[in-house]
Amino acid sequence: MQCKQSQWLTQWQEFTDKELFLFQDWIYPNTLESLRGKRVLECGCGGGQHTNFMAPYAAEITAVDLNTVTVARERNAAWKNVRFADADIASMRLGKYDVVISIGVIHHTDNPDATFANLVEHLAKGGKIIIWVYSREGNFLVRRVVEPLRRVFLSRLPPKALRAAAIFLTALIYPAVYTVYRLPFRGLPYYEYFQNFRRLGFNRNLLNVYDKINAPQVDFISRERIKRWFADKRLRDVQITPYKGVSWRAYATMNG
Repeated sequence: MQCKQSQWLTQWQEFTDKELFLFQDWIYPNTLESLRGKRVLECGCGGGQHTNFMAPYAAEITAVDLNTVTVARERNAAWKNVRFADADIASMRLGKYDVVISIGVIHHTDNPDATFANLVEHLAKGGKIIIWVYSREGNFLVRRVVEPLRRVFLSRLPPKALRAAAIFLTALIYPAVYTVYRLPFRGLPYYEYFQNFRRLGFNRNLLNVYDKINAPQVDFISRERIKRWFADKRLRDVQITPYKGVSWRAYATMNG
């Protein structure tokens, strides 16, 4: 049973995310249009940014989060086809849906394996599950440097100090991203990832950095592990692809 974690509420009260292209990349080859007329279960809605992208297309959305429903509900008040549930996505029982989607959340839960399995249980026959998670592959520096620093030091900082640290770290990254990482040295760590960094404004890059040092926990998912998740015999048309060398995007359809 996941416990409430105040860090997420603080994060989504502080930040917004309006970068549609990222969401479209993370759900690819699925599209927003493919959600038209569907009953969607959004698992881990955060500040409601992805809810807002999907609402014009979906017939209805149930957006679930254990920590940030108040923020997401306020930011999506105009949508009459969206309802919110304050629940743990690892143990919720909310019925069956045409689309179950979870973007950037499963790897932050206590037990990602159990969480994914519970999401599958919410698929209607012929329904589709779409997820995006951090990969173990390609994230050596975050796993071995950032995560220990977060656990030992950064997690003890008050929110204002943590935000100041994130601003400093974000600014520190910029010189390399716009010099060395413009050269054709594809073997550099995070080479693909920093291509997106150059497409985003400072505040959105700040959110990326803040998320890395604010998250109470993270479990990086290996290729073999995500393949085991999708080995469920009830799932067909499985597709798992790497994204920017640091994450996995995956989807499948429930038999029936």
